[in-house]
Amino acid sequence: MELIINDPITFQRRKLNFLDHLFIPLLNDKRDMTFIYLALKITCIIIPLAILLFVIRGLHWAWYMAYLLVLLTLFLGPYVLMLHNICHRKLFKKKYNFLNKYIPWVLGIFFGQTPGTYFYHHVAMHHPENNEPDDLSTTMKYGRDSLWDFLIYLGSFYLSGVIDLVVYFKNRQKGKYAFRVVAGELFFILLSTGLCFYNFKASFFVFILPLIFIRFAMMAGNWAQHAFIDAEKPSDVYSNSITCINTIYNKRCFNDGYHIGHHLRPYMHWTEMPTDFKKNINLYKENNAIVFSGLDYFQIWFLLMTKNYSKLAAHFVELGEKRSPDEIVVFLKSRTRKCM
Repeated sequence: MELIINDPITFQRRKLNFLDHLFIPLLNDKRDMTFIYLALKITCIIIPLAILLFVIRGLHWAWYMAYLLVLLTLFLGPYVLMLHNICHRKLFKKKYNFLNKYIPWVLGIFFGQTPGTYFYHHVAMHHPENNEPDDLSTTMKYGRDSLWDFLIYLGSFYLSGVIDLVVYFKNRQKGKYAFRVVAGELFFILLSTGLCFYNFKASFFVFILPLIFIRFAMMAGNWAQHAFIDAEKPSDVYSNSITCINTIYNKRCFNDGYHIGHHLRPYMHWTEMPTDFKKNINLYKENNAIVFSGLDYFQIWFLLMTKNYSKLAAHFVELGEKRSPDEIVVFLKSRTRKCM
């Protein structure tokens, strides 16, 4: 029986409007107009609201909480995955390269993304190291169904993640990368600290809380993406990553669930991922890849933290011979043990 996938692959054809005519000639790929619309929404909603929080003093705490709720529930996930995509595939053409700074340097600070850090951590470090021992965010040395291990993993990222990244680049004679990471961190620290003296409450909600939250979310996401590792083949992308299909998350966050496909082809456009998965499904089957349907990374992370393997087994996609739920649970548990 054919596996049905309902994740987004195309857009409805429609008559181009003024914004399309204005921006498409500037883009490397016209399919990325969806990022232009998202960036404009954030610009017109989040930035004015943040400015109001700073300008209007004495607001009740509820207003700050409402701002944070809008940021986290409506825009955080889509923004981060837009940033992820434009880090791998530049949004604007080379002659308009200065425009490529807007999303990471201007919009990013409202989502706790210190300018440049995401690109250098994810694209320049994580992808080449592939969750192996030299990867600063590797999950191999942890029990991936252990809350205590996750807290150690998260705590080390909070306390030394940026320093470790700078040292990583310095040791590899990539001083320019190290400098840019430091510059982005210092810019964010000086900006948010300086604004604390002007309006502490606004700075806390607009800059500091999103920073704390997004670093947790990114590490929880990476934990789930690389939670099920075959200890005999830890460098094999099919064996150290997972794929999540048929989720609302994929619709909101540009098919981010296709993590195996993304590591195999980091520059593949997000609209091509479901088709690429189906086209190569036999390779996933041959390599005993782990695929879940109807779960996203954060649900998987929570189920691992609560050791709810029966729920994970219920959403497990059997690509080969059918196994009983108990057999699937045993298989999944075997892939979450420490590998180093």
